[in-house]
Amino acid sequence: MGRRGDTLPGMQVALAQLSSQLQRGLAPLYVLHGDEPLLQQEAADVIRAQARAQGYTERSSFTVAGAHFDWSAVLAAGGSLSLFADRQIIEIRIPSGKPGKDGSVALQQLAEGARGNDSTLTLVQLPRLDKATKTGGWFTALEGAGVAVQIDPIERAQLPQWIAQRLGAQGQRVAAGEEGQRTLQFFADRVEGNLLAAHQEIQKLGLLHPVRQGDASVTGELSWAQVEAAVLNVARYDVFKLSEAVLGGQVLRVQRMLDGLEAEGEAPVLVHWALAEDIRALKRVKDAMNAGKPLPMALRENRVWGVKERLYERILPRASDMQLARLLQAAHQVDGIVKGLKLPDWPAQPWQALQRLALQLARLGTAAR
Repeated sequence: MGRRGDTLPGMQVALAQLSSQLQRGLAPLYVLHGDEPLLQQEAADVIRAQARAQGYTERSSFTVAGAHFDWSAVLAAGGSLSLFADRQIIEIRIPSGKPGKDGSVALQQLAEGARGNDSTLTLVQLPRLDKATKTGGWFTALEGAGVAVQIDPIERAQLPQWIAQRLGAQGQRVAAGEEGQRTLQFFADRVEGNLLAAHQEIQKLGLLHPVRQGDASVTGELSWAQVEAAVLNVARYDVFKLSEAVLGGQVLRVQRMLDGLEAEGEAPVLVHWALAEDIRALKRVKDAMNAGKPLPMALRENRVWGVKERLYERILPRASDMQLARLLQAAHQVDGIVKGLKLPDWPAQPWQALQRLALQLARLGTAAR
């Protein structure tokens, strides 16, 4: 085990490197930030386990709810120990990611007090933060006093490999070759957007098809039929992931996501807004390119970055002005249908019209592959 103090404060580590960092030594303070509850909970559990092994036997937990939270209780806890423990863990959850003015001051005090403090380990849990928050005073103070771990979501493309790794950890695997890849893709389709449910379905397979030590007749290999019979359809979709699937030309996934969003009761107007926003942005960037601006500059000026930046870079060189003009007109027509209008040559039902619009836009993505 690493001793307290082997780890220098002010570190940023990826989630995959957290365990090795902990082996080198506990930091006085950890900040976990991200929107994936399962992975954040697992990271917190790993930190707690390492802390308990090093004598941090007492634990106080605070959840910051609302602007009138009493930060004095947190500060007092950080400065006191019970008669029964000489080391403690102070946990602070801020679900909104906004501690407020008093909280900002308190967190900076906690960060300052954490430096060189061998008796208290502070664990702060936050949702995904925007760039402005991560460069703000209270977050940079926390980050500078300990170790910050950004917990990114598992994207759809990474999900089959993540499932395979989790199955492997409990002694299971899918068949080799194409059958195994088909099994993992099926599994991923059923749990997309719901990592906690994916974890539960993996555990279920461990219970249904246990691997016993020393039993040569049990290989741990799962067939497609076993996975198909066991794994529930617990996928959840969001409008912004739909947009990425459409721009990526993933037609089957787009149809599945639209069906899922409709079944979940999502508002058609929100789905239309996401599709129309992409169409308008594609048209604006294309117009800027036609005016002589380089594509990277046009993308920056239209605030297109991240995953969408890469998708736009693939689509725009191949998309014609006529295609984008037709898509813009189609988006205008579907806007009317979503609001209750009936138009010739278009389905009367909003979700059917949205599917047609999404597939028209997806064709640009398919052609750009």
